[in-house]
Amino acid sequence: MQPRGYRMVVSTELEYVQACGIAERHLLEWIRGKGYDPSGVDEGRNDIAPHATLDRDSESGRKGAYSRWRMRETPSAAAGTWQSTLIVRSGLEEDGGRTWVQLDIEHQPAGETEIPKRANTPNIVRLLLDDLRALDADAEVTAGPVFVEAQDVDDVIEELCDGNRRMPVVIASVPYGKDPDDWSSSVVEPLFRFLHGLAVLYVLTPEAQARFNDALEYHPVFGGGVRTYLPGLDPAWKPDAQRHPVMSRRTIEADPRRAASTLAALPQRLSSRQPLPAALLAIPRQRTRPRTPQDGTDVVQLRSENAALTALLDEAEHAEAIRVGEINDLYAELAKADQASNELRGENEELYDKVQESQRLIRFLREQLQEAGRFAVAHTPSFTADIAYPTTFAELLDRLGELSGVAFTGNRKTTRALDSQSVDNWLRVAWDGLLALDHFARSSAEGTPSGDFLSWCKSDSSSAFPFPAAKVAMRESDTVARKAKLRAERMLPVPEAVHPDGQVFMQAHLKIGGGNTIAPRLHFYDDCPRSGKVYVGYLGPHLRNTLT
Repeated sequence: MQPRGYRMVVSTELEYVQACGIAERHLLEWIRGKGYDPSGVDEGRNDIAPHATLDRDSESGRKGAYSRWRMRETPSAAAGTWQSTLIVRSGLEEDGGRTWVQLDIEHQPAGETEIPKRANTPNIVRLLLDDLRALDADAEVTAGPVFVEAQDVDDVIEELCDGNRRMPVVIASVPYGKDPDDWSSSVVEPLFRFLHGLAVLYVLTPEAQARFNDALEYHPVFGGGVRTYLPGLDPAWKPDAQRHPVMSRRTIEADPRRAASTLAALPQRLSSRQPLPAALLAIPRQRTRPRTPQDGTDVVQLRSENAALTALLDEAEHAEAIRVGEINDLYAELAKADQASNELRGENEELYDKVQESQRLIRFLREQLQEAGRFAVAHTPSFTADIAYPTTFAELLDRLGELSGVAFTGNRKTTRALDSQSVDNWLRVAWDGLLALDHFARSSAEGTPSGDFLSWCKSDSSSAFPFPAAKVAMRESDTVARKAKLRAERMLPVPEAVHPDGQVFMQAHLKIGGGNTIAPRLHFYDDCPRSGKVYVGYLGPHLRNTLT
């Protein structure tokens, strides 16, 4: 399950007491804006509305100090509870002595089977960021995008490569011919509206863009696109580029609201999965005690305390159930990561075996040539003919006529759109996949292959046009196959001669790319036993599944 809560973790160079004063002032202002009465707030539980409470606790000692406020709002029994927690913590030596500020917003559903509602960025975030001069490592975390001028590029690149940063850095570019101020206010600011407190936000001026892309040749951003640079950037390693997703101008302008939500998903997930700094981890779990009523008989006071303690026990049980669910989700993510790791390991082993076989064959042929007395030929440097790869996805579509065993029935507009979203080797992987499918289809027509395309990729028959078996999936998950909406997206067109409905369930697919919001896929249908062709019904961004 994707994280649905909001978490901001920033540091500030302000002293702890000063940061506490700013945080409490803006918290009370935010609470009043909701129509609640936070006057007279004290340690313990405070009733600020018939359906809202504010818990406050603090501590100061040799291990540092902290102040914590937790507001719980339950509009109705069926609506569940919104819980907002604000913490200000004095820094430790290992954290550089900075003061830390953490803000969490989460929804706790009324029923165990219900899904939590997604938490949007609360209004208090802008107030806190403006006054706290918030930082992530040495980068300033602001309530809006900051322009990067040409003279600032070196500083930004230093921030990107900082090993201590926790947040992603999201950088927008300005299209050619557009006024940077107009583009920022009309496009970038609405696009970044869910990112406040989750990422460091920049806009490259046209002059800075050229210098930035020269310095980061493998990780550029241009043409009105936006790139999310995750922590751990390695600017000198080309494969690292796939970790840092790109969103094209075309995607942004096609559906700005959806683009904003998609752009925020990765930083939101990262913020909830990142380990907290040592200073925040050292804060004890909140154990709120009810305040003793000052009037009434002993019996009335005991009943009041009992009711309050029962409510606190219910809260604790509910919170425990939520944490158990989160732990199960993390285990599921870990299992998927292990599976992906195994697939990569298998792919590497497969490629290694093929390289070893090729080297053995070269040595054998050289020995044969030497025995025949052809020493010059035996020691001529070997070479392999280069494949003429298309330079765009539009060109790829135009060249499909070269592949007699492949018939494309998909939406060409969807495939061409990949040109504005493509990174690194997507084109090469797609063309390699099509060449392999074509060779498989033609071999199948001759009666050579036994088994499906995956089996063929694992066999020696694919040596002329190899394709990694780890990038081939012949089935979708059971959930995708059963869920009507997800299955419908994979009902893709074929000629009526193949199926009278003019479409089939194309669950077999090739993994063209990953590590990106696009993660393109190529879906195909093997009709070789009848027509001698493989039908490609889709080449485009990853279709929806249980994780998207």
